[in-house]
Amino acid sequence: MAHFTKANSLHEWLDQRLAIDKLWKVLAAEYWIPKNINFLWAMGVVLMTMFTILLISGIFLLMYYKPDTKLAFDSVNYTIMQEVWYGWLWRHMHAVAASVVFLVIYIHMFTGIYYASYKRGREMIWISGMLLFVTFSAEAFSGYMLPWGQMSYWAAQVITNLFGGIPFIGDDLVVWIRGNFYVSDPTLTRFFMLHVLLMPLIIMMIIGLHFYTLRIPHVNNQDGEEIDFDTEAEKYKAGQKKEAKVIPFWPVFLSKDFFVLGVFMIFYFYLVFYHYDFAMDPINFDPADPMKTPPHIYPEWYFLWSYEVLRGFFFNVGPLSAMDMGLIAFGIANVIFFFLPWFDKNDEVAPAARRGGFHIWFWLMVIDMIVLTIWGKLPPTGFNAYIGYVAAVGFLALFAALPAVTARKKGLLWFVIFMTLALYVAGYLEYTKALGNGFVIVTLFVIFYLLFFLNPVMVKNRGGAR
Repeated sequence: MAHFTKANSLHEWLDQRLAIDKLWKVLAAEYWIPKNINFLWAMGVVLMTMFTILLISGIFLLMYYKPDTKLAFDSVNYTIMQEVWYGWLWRHMHAVAASVVFLVIYIHMFTGIYYASYKRGREMIWISGMLLFVTFSAEAFSGYMLPWGQMSYWAAQVITNLFGGIPFIGDDLVVWIRGNFYVSDPTLTRFFMLHVLLMPLIIMMIIGLHFYTLRIPHVNNQDGEEIDFDTEAEKYKAGQKKEAKVIPFWPVFLSKDFFVLGVFMIFYFYLVFYHYDFAMDPINFDPADPMKTPPHIYPEWYFLWSYEVLRGFFFNVGPLSAMDMGLIAFGIANVIFFFLPWFDKNDEVAPAARRGGFHIWFWLMVIDMIVLTIWGKLPPTGFNAYIGYVAAVGFLALFAALPAVTARKKGLLWFVIFMTLALYVAGYLEYTKALGNGFVIVTLFVIFYLLFFLNPVMVKNRGGAR
């Protein structure tokens, strides 16, 4: 049974009942961080700061927002922007933070990939981080609909239509999500509830899970060095601070984070005051009009890469329509990163620069996602359609090739390379209309046979990849 004595201070009274000193040690004062890490490890603190700004600014905006299709647009663009004191500032802070938070997430995510921070017991750190990415994406989309502008309305129309591609239940699911047969007032109120209540609660719970998953395997470091945190922590507490390979999260590590955060906040407020419009689509300053479709519908920049994967397939292959292939590719693209720890067959925890073929794979993936993002905002006409197709196939092919690259299986790697080339050629033939849809699948197999089975490397290793 717990023993309580007369407390001499509020702190002591709380400590006896809530063990706040012990909690503080676990969370900060005796949570140990490797010394050999760089500024990229500060992105977690930056992300928490951006999320806090989103919560606070969102509360102020919520005071004046009207979740009604007849009032929503004016409540944002007239009431908040013109009648509420500093309403424009809260809106700009919220809109810019909503975009910048994804920039931070992508930096944080690719830092983890580059330094292999998803291996050797850190798989749950990676999975919880990807869950955060998915929930932030849902939060962003539900918020994008709230101003009830032209792009908000038609983006909601496109995204909710995607669920119609699910076999058997798709059509009913679309109606259930919208609350109607078309995007309307029930859709707006549903997404309002998601944005202001359900998704923030889920995000906060997953942030707690993410922090908890860090406590057992601890943070990775930029050299991939395996550190005995208990031994090194004892060195630090014994006064051997120079010899110890770790530092406490508070106050030593966090003081470095605050410097990075300060620099980042200068960048953030520069965008807020001078370039806030980068986070606001001009088309969205027109009220939603169900009778007038914008000439080109596209999501915010942070979704463009997956959007381009969705629309990248522009021809039919056998029984599969272009829409079906796009939906399948889109679904794969949005879950594939969860399985990265198992696609990477190399157990070595080291920076990509020290991992040979993985280094090339990493930068190809970065370049491919940049291309997908750029082309995702361009109209899918002319040669743009083929470039988008090449980048979409390339994205999927890179993940298909990762097990071969990391396990150094040349036969499997050649298989993926030649199959990708066959898809590129078939896509180009369809783009130029050199062949009809019915011959594309035949073309794929002919090219695959010529390039793969007759390749000297494969002839030599016909017995299987080694």
